[in-house]
Amino acid sequence: MKRLRFSEIDIVPAEEGSATPIEGWTGGDVYRKRQSLLPEGASDFFNASIVHFEKGAITGWHSHKTDQILVITSGNGIVANENEQVDVAVGDVVQVLAGENHWHGATATSYMSHITITGVA
Repeated sequence: MKRLRFSEIDIVPAEEGSATPIEGWTGGDVYRKRQSLLPEGASDFFNASIVHFEKGAITGWHSHKTDQILVITSGNGIVANENEQVDVAVGDVVQVLAGENHWHGATATSYMSHITITGVA
């Protein structure tokens, strides 16, 4: 068993260039920070992080080889796939299916943080 405290986990800039920009997005500068909860190799089954988005920051289009769970922990945001876009707020949970092209991030007027849980491929 391992206990983690958010306040004790380093916050680092999220990697850039890992997603395709969204044409026409005017939400603001794309700047994200990440706190690794279960970094790569820590679990045979899951990776997990807290991702913090500045106002208007988004991921850009991307997909995963496994399902992804997003748990919104602060602020207001958007999660979208190629067919729909949903507004999310604290307490919302979103499942993104394996292979689903999607993006997520903060609205233009709010910060947003979420816990992301993704299976190990």
